[in-house]
Amino acid sequence: MVALNDEDVKRQIDHMVSFIYQEANEKVQEIEARAEEEFNIEKGKLVQQERLRIINYYEKKEKNLSLLKKITHSQCLNNSRIEILKAQDDIINEVLKEAKNVLLSISKGSEYTGILSKLLLQALYQVLEQEVT
Repeated sequence: MVALNDEDVKRQIDHMVSFIYQEANEKVQEIEARAEEEFNIEKGKLVQQERLRIINYYEKKEKNLSLLKKITHSQCLNNSRIEILKAQDDIINEVLKEAKNVLLSISKGSEYTGILSKLLLQALYQVLEQEVT
């Protein structure tokens, strides 16, 4: 067996320590690389989830806006129809009022009783007539 002097022992110990440091550094690099990779994967997932959440949020906003637009349009149409119906009702009421006034003025006139008598006489003749033409 060969005896090693202190210098050789120190060199071997330094060599072993160096090897252990190198192995430890490689392990640290592997762990850091794996941690970086896992971090990037998790970050990507979070970014994608947030992106989807934002997209869904704005899609809902867009649907609500579209629905509100349709409701507003429908309300405007209904209001227009109501205004048209009110205008038609006002015109019909005005025409009826004028017709009523004309009929009242005719019934108050002196010719009305004569015309009414003639109409009644004509109706009686038609009732008494045997043949209807």
